[in-house]
Amino acid sequence: MKKVLFIAVVAVASLASCKKDRTCTCTQTNSAGGAATTSTITYTEAKKGQAQAACLSSTQTTTVGSTTYTITNTCELK
Repeated sequence: MKKVLFIAVVAVASLASCKKDRTCTCTQTNSAGGAATTSTITYTEAKKGQAQAACLSSTQTTTVGSTTYTITNTCELK
């Protein structure tokens, strides 16, 4: 019985996701040119799935007058 309980405890512990500080680095580029900008966000005590859901790449289109620009955010969780 003790062996079964020990194996069950080890199995549950190995399946648990650990919380730790996770860093999301995003680089923003603009189709109009110019320098790319980089920003970093740190999620403290976050599980990997939670941080991955918050660290998203995106693309947005903006029109100024008759010119349309595309802004791209490329993000990576480290």
